[in-house]
Amino acid sequence: MNPSATLQPAVVGPSVEVRRWLSSDHSATPVLELLHALDWTIVDTPEANVHATSPDGRVYIGWLPEDPTAWTRDIVWRIQVQPTEGDTWVQEFGTHTPAEAVAGFVAALVAHSPH
Repeated sequence: MNPSATLQPAVVGPSVEVRRWLSSDHSATPVLELLHALDWTIVDTPEANVHATSPDGRVYIGWLPEDPTAWTRDIVWRIQVQPTEGDTWVQEFGTHTPAEAVAGFVAALVAHSPH
């Protein structure tokens, strides 16, 4: 039995303008705006790196555009989490990862936070 073509869902893709965020513009703004809204402690360094810590001190996020060690490893974002129980874990994002994707990861990470 072949379903009629009229019963198939239409494939609708986003326009190029809608997908432009899929290409990194090397801006930390989406993540930093989220962290400010969550009342994280945020420190800028003279080298233009940014370090942020969650209110409970268990999560660190680093925006490291001028950190030679990070660039050597092709990363610009470092997220380190110390769970209440268990081992510390780290997630890093490369230089071409859009900040909107990192902001989405952070939003999911803190979505179930008790604070």
